[in-house]
Order: sequence, then structure tokens, then C-alpha cells
Amino acid sequence: MKKTILFALVLTLVLIASVVNADFTFGTLTNLGPPVNSSYGDGSPSISADGLSLFFQSTRPGGYGKNDIWATKRASVSNPWGPPVNLGPIVNSSSSDWDPCISADGLELYFMSNRPGGLSGWQDIWMTRRASKDDPWTTPVNLGPPVNSSATDGNPSISADGLSLYHGSWRGGYGKTDLWVTTRATTNDPWRPPVNLGPTVNTSSVEWGPGISPDGSTLYFGSQRSGGLGGLDIWQAPIIPNVDFNGDFKIVIKDLIILIEHWGRNEPAYDMGPMPWGDGIIDAADLEVLMSYWEQEVSNPSFIVNWKLAHWKLDETEGDIAYDSAGTHDAVAVGDPLWQPDGGRVDGALLFDGVDDGLIAD
Repeated sequence: MKKTILFALVLTLVLIASVVNADFTFGTLTNLGPPVNSSYGDGSPSISADGLSLFFQSTRPGGYGKNDIWATKRASVSNPWGPPVNLGPIVNSSSSDWDPCISADGLELYFMSNRPGGLSGWQDIWMTRRASKDDPWTTPVNLGPPVNSSATDGNPSISADGLSLYHGSWRGGYGKTDLWVTTRATTNDPWRPPVNLGPTVNTSSVEWGPGISPDGSTLYFGSQRSGGLGGLDIWQAPIIPNVDFNGDFKIVIKDLIILIEHWGRNEPAYDMGPMPWGDGIIDAADLEVLMSYWEQEVSNPSFIVNWKLAHWKLDETEGDIAYDSAGTHDAVAVGDPLWQPDGGRVDGALLFDGVDDGLIAD
């Protein structure tokens, strides 16, 4: 039986816009000095959400391995930092433990380690929990597959809502080291397979050390790409949701209708709220994000970094090519489908015979 099918599909979203330099000026850099810094290697700081605890790595004496994770506290943001304390032999090992990242609630600590039990044989991402800020840290666990791989994975950065984990990896991609992100529906759910942040954020050089802003709108990272001031510079990229569902470069009633048609479903292509990666269901959070762009014109989707972003509008009237208006994944019509330029729900469709007609794209 023949039927008209609207075939407009956004495959997978990674919504990072073009990389830009900072458009604001930071104040003068100040060395934290002793007792935080020492004559040994100290670095990779991660500050708690309340600004009262600072976690970092150090090769100073008094540890348990080559690199250990330490923490220092202060009574208020105007008070000086106290003497650093080693997190102890439960968290630290006789190997190297470094690049800590504390969660917004202060109850999860992510870090990288080359201790035994990893997947790569070199560096993996590990995580330790505590029941409250006054409780001890539990034995760290390897995040395992699919987050860790047989390649080197590290530099974890957890989003404020605990649902997105950015990290660097040698597992492949566009350069020597790329940035990836893995997400989960809730903090009790498993992590999904990591997604490469794409060729605008990642280059043929090295990208490493991601950090996500508390509001989830900006990604900060280190890169050796050209255009910087030194060998490894800090860059930033804004994270922008894909709200142009029908690919006409403006946010109007058609986009709202598409969102409503998917209401209550788990549809990653339309799940953008809360920012930046959604919550696993199309609901009021997604409507709020969409309406914040209402009647605005949006950039050409070709400027949006994506892992594989495609949108076939099916506005053609003849031929066997359905052109991708969002990327480079043109589809080839197979069988003998009929173009229906006035059909479908959004101005264009293909009529399939239900037997051997279809579209094939890479």
C-alpha cells in the first residue's frame, strides 16, 4: 500500500558553533603562591561550585604515587587557602592520578589515572563518590566502556547538571587528540557512547583539557591549532541548540509544530532542553529553549559543528538525489519513488510503494 512519508531526519546532534576567541578581558593573573603552590609540579585545578574547595594534582612529597590529587579549602572566597591535604590512599594510588574535576554538588570526583585495572594500559577516566561533603571518598571505579576505550582517555569535565561528561581521547577523530562528550539521561543512568565534537572544535592538531561553563553555554579547551599565541592556547566555543527543525533558517510556527508532534517522546534530534544536551524527553524544557529563539533567523547549519547532521527537505521535483540542506550527506533515491513537492507535512515528500523504494545516505 502506497503512503506519503515525510523524510526529514536530523541524525545526531553535537551543537557546538564556530570556535571564537574570548570577547572579554580577564584581570591580571595572580600566582596562588604557598601553601597551594610548591617547588614541585602543581596543576590541573578544579574549584568547587561554592568556591571554597580547590582540587589539584601535585608531585610534591607526602603522596602515594608519581602524581597525587590534593585539596585545599578556605572559609570564604575572601579568605586565604589553607594547607593542601592529600586525598589519601583510597583515591590516590602508587601510579599517577591527576586532572581532577569535582561535580557541582561536590559528591563526585572525576580524574584520570594509569593505575591497574584500566582499559587502555595507559590512562583512563575514574570516578570516586562520597555521601556528603563531610564523608570520606569511596574506592574509585573505572568508568569502563563505552566512556573509556583501548586508547588514552582523560581530562574529564562534568557539567553542572551531571548529565554531560566532556573529555579528551586518542581514540580517533580529526587530530592527534580530540574532544568528546558522553551524556546520560539522569545521574543514575549509564553513560552513552561518546560523540566526537566535530571538525570545528577539533583539528588535525591537539585539543585537550575541556571545561564546560556552569550554565552549559560555553566550552573552554586547550588547543595547539594555528592562530594562537603559543604552542598550546586556551580557546572557547559557544554551545548552540539546533532549533531550526525544518531547515529554513528561521524559527517560526513550523518548528513549533514539529516539536509538538514529538511531545513526550525520547527524540534526541529535538531534545535540547535543559541546555546543552536535553533530558531524554521532549517537554516544556525544550519548548522554553525553542521560544527563546522565536522569529529569529539562525545561522546556516553548515556552520554548526556536528558529528553527523543531516536534513533532507525533499523539495526536489525530479531526479534521484535528495539534497542535504544541513550537511553533505545527500541521499540517493532507490526503486521508483515519486516526488510530491506539495505533499507531506512540511512542503515536500516522496511517495514510496512500500516494496522497494527508499533513500540511501552515507
